[in-house]
Amino acid sequence: MFAYIARHPILDSDRNVYAYELLFRDGRKNCFPDIRPDEATSKILTGSHLTLGLEDIACHKTSFINFHKETLLHGFPSMLDPESVVVEIVETVPTDSSMVTACKQIKDMGYKLALDDHNFDPKWDMFLPYVDIIKVDTLRSDYETIARNIEKFKQAKVQLVAEKVETYEDFNRFRDLGFDYFQGFFFAKPEVIRQRSLPTSKLALLELLQESSNRDFNFERVNGIFERDVGLSYMLLRFINNPTINKRYKISSLRHALNYLGEVELKKFISILALANMGEEKPMELLHLSLVRAKFCELVSQAKKDQDNPPKGFLVGLFSLLDALLDQSMEHLVQKLPIDEEIKQALCGQEGRLRNYLSLARAFESANWLALIKLSGELDLSQKMLHGLFNQAIVWGNEIRQTVSPHFPKSQVRT
Repeated sequence: MFAYIARHPILDSDRNVYAYELLFRDGRKNCFPDIRPDEATSKILTGSHLTLGLEDIACHKTSFINFHKETLLHGFPSMLDPESVVVEIVETVPTDSSMVTACKQIKDMGYKLALDDHNFDPKWDMFLPYVDIIKVDTLRSDYETIARNIEKFKQAKVQLVAEKVETYEDFNRFRDLGFDYFQGFFFAKPEVIRQRSLPTSKLALLELLQESSNRDFNFERVNGIFERDVGLSYMLLRFINNPTINKRYKISSLRHALNYLGEVELKKFISILALANMGEEKPMELLHLSLVRAKFCELVSQAKKDQDNPPKGFLVGLFSLLDALLDQSMEHLVQKLPIDEEIKQALCGQEGRLRNYLSLARAFESANWLALIKLSGELDLSQKMLHGLFNQAIVWGNEIRQTVSPHFPKSQVRT
């Protein structure tokens, strides 16, 4: 049995991540798997090829988890932490007294409850006294119906999540209507009302990016660029002293740091720095998603025994959201970047191994399990191994995100 999990971010009105919805491949319609309650948490989180805990998967944010009828009625996994888990009631559960009683009991245990895919049918009103959050599918309900019902939920002190928000226009519209949280990949698409230029004023970063794209890598030139920029030097030392990168040595000098990292790792770090700088004023989740994709694509490339320098798998994942970061078309952007032609082609959707690696990452992100099965077969890589690689990428992305963002907020569960 595979316990694959995908995660979808839920953002607040400032486009910061409030929570992640976790989608389980084992369960019906991506719900928490229907197994005995006394083994549910341990079996899913440690015994079924899942090497991470919920806190790692959700980056220490709140976890929204879907539960179907039988689990809510007879086998709710009470080992889950009520301080960090929101129980989602899917729209297929029966609206009867037994289900209301089950929700009351779960609520009394300290859990928050959410109604998923709410369609404003009055039959769901019996759940309102026990519900903290309502998720509205913005594609299934028309705007007028949603607007007409907002006040009722506000008066009941229920928070609202707008689901399937796919454009910035929709985000702004539902935010102005009074929604608290937003789910959908609007943040990972270009914002057409703006045009951002490449950061040509960041000369040092562009020089570093140019150097890192060369096979003839010159440590002296790179060292000179870092020495001219105190901020970049600080970020390099901060990065290399992260336990995920370096568990044994305390690095205190710039040249020691460059030598310790070596050519390939230094090229990756330079690319991360450049991307983080380009993404100023954008949701941090964009950088986070880019980091996870980068590491995952690199690990897949290693599993396929690719011998690229600079590491093309890493770079194609890292730059895969560049259009959203800079609000320009990918085809236009890649022509300005000093990166390999194969990477440019993959970023623009052309067929090839790098595009397949990126498609694998997207399959995990969107819980597209059929695509994962198909791609794993084409690449001759086991699904179990790929899941382990994606877990590694999540952990690495969590750590590096904190390193490259000096203002990274401490994780907390909102009340």
